[in-house]
Amino acid sequence: MNADSRKGELADLKAQLRQLAGSRQPGVEDIKRELYKKVISYMTIGIDVSSLFSEMVMCSATSDLVLKKMCYLYVGNYARGHPDLALLTINFLQKDCHDDDPMIRGLALRSLCSLRVKNLVEYLIGPLRSGLKDANGYVRTVAAMGVLKLYHIAPSQCTDNEFPAMLRALLLNDPDAQVVANCLCALQEIYTAEVNVSPETAARDREHLLSKPVIYSLLNRIKDFTEWAQCLVLDMVSKYVPSDSDESFDMMNILEDRLQHTNSAVVLAAIKVFLHLTISMADIHQQVYERIKAPLLTLVNSGSAEQTYAVLSHLHLLVLRAPVLFSNDYKHFYCRYSDPTYVKKLKLEMLTAVANETNTYEIVTELSEYAANVDVAIARESIRAVGKIALQQYDVNAIVDRLLQFLEMEKDYVTAETLVLVKDLLRKYPQWSHDCIAVVGSVSSKTVTEPKAKSALVWMLGEYAYDMPDAPYILEGFIENWIEEDSAQVRLELLTAVTKIFFKRPPESIKMLGAALSAGLADAHQDVHDRALLYYRLLQQGVEVAERVVNPAKQAVSVFADTQSSEIKDRIFDEFNSLSVVYQQPSYMFLDKEVRGPIELTEDSGILPLGPTIADDVLPSQLVDATDNDLLLSASDKEESVAAVSNGSHYSGPDLAGFESSSAPPRSTSSPSSTSQVTSTSAAAATSLLDFEDLLGLNTYEVSTPALFSLKLKTKPSLVAQAFQRKWGQLAVALTLDHTLSSPASLPTPQPLIRHMQSNLVEVMASGGKAPTFKFFFYAQAADSPSSSGFFLVELIVNTSTGFSQAKIKADDASLAPAFQELFLAILSSFGSN
Repeated sequence: MNADSRKGELADLKAQLRQLAGSRQPGVEDIKRELYKKVISYMTIGIDVSSLFSEMVMCSATSDLVLKKMCYLYVGNYARGHPDLALLTINFLQKDCHDDDPMIRGLALRSLCSLRVKNLVEYLIGPLRSGLKDANGYVRTVAAMGVLKLYHIAPSQCTDNEFPAMLRALLLNDPDAQVVANCLCALQEIYTAEVNVSPETAARDREHLLSKPVIYSLLNRIKDFTEWAQCLVLDMVSKYVPSDSDESFDMMNILEDRLQHTNSAVVLAAIKVFLHLTISMADIHQQVYERIKAPLLTLVNSGSAEQTYAVLSHLHLLVLRAPVLFSNDYKHFYCRYSDPTYVKKLKLEMLTAVANETNTYEIVTELSEYAANVDVAIARESIRAVGKIALQQYDVNAIVDRLLQFLEMEKDYVTAETLVLVKDLLRKYPQWSHDCIAVVGSVSSKTVTEPKAKSALVWMLGEYAYDMPDAPYILEGFIENWIEEDSAQVRLELLTAVTKIFFKRPPESIKMLGAALSAGLADAHQDVHDRALLYYRLLQQGVEVAERVVNPAKQAVSVFADTQSSEIKDRIFDEFNSLSVVYQQPSYMFLDKEVRGPIELTEDSGILPLGPTIADDVLPSQLVDATDNDLLLSASDKEESVAAVSNGSHYSGPDLAGFESSSAPPRSTSSPSSTSQVTSTSAAAATSLLDFEDLLGLNTYEVSTPALFSLKLKTKPSLVAQAFQRKWGQLAVALTLDHTLSSPASLPTPQPLIRHMQSNLVEVMASGGKAPTFKFFFYAQAADSPSSSGFFLVELIVNTSTGFSQAKIKADDASLAPAFQELFLAILSSFGSN
C-alpha cells in the first residue's frame, strides 16, 4: 500500500467512524466491529493510525464487550506516546469503571492504569481505591496489579494513598485466591524496588511478607492457587526461617502433595522449600534427597525435551552434592535415541558423576557404545566421560583397555579425544605407561590433526622416548612441518618434547633439537620464541642444569583441578529453581554488568564495508552483553586466533655439538654469530615483552587528555547501552572523519585500540567484526557537563589491511563537535606511534 492510498483509506475510515459515533440503528455494532478490526490490524502491522484517536474514543460509548476490548487495546497502544490524546480517554474510562458489568469495570480499570502517563496519575487514585473494594473478584484482581503500575509511575503517590497497606489487608483476608496472588506479586515487587524510604522501613516491609501469619495463610490455601501463583508462594516460603524443627515438619507435611504435582515448576519450587527447611538438619536433609528423587526422575521421563533438560539440570546439581544416593539409579540417565544433543550431553555428565565401584562396568559399557554414535559431539563427550571415570580411580584396568580400543576405531575425532585422555591417565597412573605406549606408538601421526591431540601425542613421545623407538623420527616429521603448523600450543609442546628426547637419546636428536630451537627463535609467536630462547640459554649453562629445569623427576598427579570451586557450587545450590542451575553459574555472573564485562557486537551486527556505501543512520541496535574473556586467556590461546606471519628473518641454529652430555664431547662455547643473534633477540624480546604485558592488560595506563586542546573530557563518563542507542537514533551526524592509521598491523583484534582510546578518556560501548574490518562505538563526555548531557558518540570503522578508518560523530551539543573531532583525530593518530 503506497502512502497516498493509505492516507485515503485512513480518511475514509475516519469519516465512517465519525458517522457511526452517535448512531443507534440496528446492526451498527456489527459495522463498528469490522471497522475496529481493520484499524487494529493496521496498528498491528505498524501503520500509524493515531489520527483516528478521537473517532475511536467517540465510538467507544457502547455496551458491546468486544468493541470495548478493541477500543481499550487501541487506546493503550497510543496513549503513552501521545499524552495529549490520552487525556481524551479519561472521561469514558472513568465512566466505564463504574459500569454495571464487572468485566467492563475491570477492563476499563486495567486500561486506565496502563496509560502510563505521569500527568494523569491523579485520575487513577479514585478508580483504584474503588477497584480494591469492588465486590467482584476480577475487578479486585485487576486493581491489585494496577497498584503496582501506579507505583512504577509515581511511587510517592502510591504510598501516600496507603495502597500497599490495602494490598496487605487483601493478602490476608480476601476470599479470592487470584486476588491474593496478585497482591503478593505486587507487594514483592514494590518492597524490592522501594525508593525514598529508610533502610529500616524497607527491611520492615519485607519482613512483614515473611511473617508467620502471612506464610501460614498462604500455605493453608495453596491448593486454591493457580500453578503460577503456587510457584510464587513457594518461592517466598523458601525464604522463610522456621522457629524450630517442629515448624519445619509442619510446613513439609502441608507441602507433601506438591511433590506429586504434574507441573514441573511447582515440583521444583516445592523441592527448593524442602531443601531450605532441612539444610541445617543433616539426617533429614539426606532423607529429603531420597524423597524428591522419585518425582524428579518421573519428570525427566515425561514432558518436552526442554522440560527434561531443565529438570535434569536440577537433578545434576543434586547428584553432584550426593552422588551415592543416586548411584543405583544410573540407568535413568542412559541416553535415548530421540534425545536432543543437549540432553544427551547432560546425561553423560550425570553418568560420570554417579559412577562408583559397583556400577562402573555397566556405565563404561554403555558409554563405549556411544563412542560409535553418528553424532560426533556425543561420541566425543562419551569418550571424555570414560576418561573422567578412569581418573576417579574406579576399575582402572578395564577402563584403560576400553580407551585403548577406541584407538583401533580409526576415526579421527575418536583418536583425537582418546589421545588427550591417555595423556591425562599417564600423568595420574604412570604404571600403565608400558601398555598405553605400545598402542599409542601404532597411531599414525598423519591421522592426528587436532591441536590438542597433537599436543598430547607430542608430549607422550617426549616423555616416554625410551619406550617408543621411533619417537625421535616421528618428532622429526613434526619439526620439518613447523611452518605449516598453525597451533602455537603444538609448537610449544614440540620444543619441550624435543628437548626431553635430547636428554634421553642425544645422538639421535641433537640435529633435530638445533632445528627446533632455530625455528622457535624465528617464530612470530611470542611464547614460542621465548621458550626457545629459554631452552637455548639453559643448554648454554649445561645439559644437567637444563635437564633439572625442563625434565625434573615428576610425581603422579593425584587430583585434577575442578572447573568450579565449592563456593560457586554452594551459591548455585542457594539459587535452586532458577536459571543459575541451568547455566551452571551464580546469577551475579550473568546479571551483574561489571562481571559480564564490556559490550561487544556480535558477528550478526552488520559490519559495513568501508567506502562511500556506508549508511548515514546505522544504529548500534544489536548491542549484546558478552563476557570479555580476553584478559582471562593465556597468551597462546589469544594468539591462536591470529595467523602467525613470518617476518622474513631467520636465525641460524645454535651449535649444539659441543654441549655437555653423558655421551657427547666436552662443551665448547657458542660461535660469535650465535652470541650476537641471542643479544639482538634479547633486545627484541624485551621490546615485545612490553607489548605482551600490555596485551594481557597488566600495564596501568596514565589516563589523560592531550593538553594542547581546549576541550577537556570527563574521567569516568557513565552511559548505559539503552541510553547510547536512544541518543544515537535521535541525534544527527554532526561531523565525519576519514583517517589512515599509521600502524594498522598493531590491530590484530579490537582490544589494542579499545585500550588506547580508554587511556585517553574515550570509552567503548561496543566492538566487533572480523579481520580486516572492525567496527567500534565509542563515547566520551565533556568535563564540565552535567551527568546526562555533553556526550559525544562515535561510530568508527577500521580496515586493518589498508589502515583506512572512517568515523561519524554525533554530539548532544553540536557546537562542541569540531573541538571533539580535533581531539578524537589526535588520539586516533597517536595509536601505534609508541
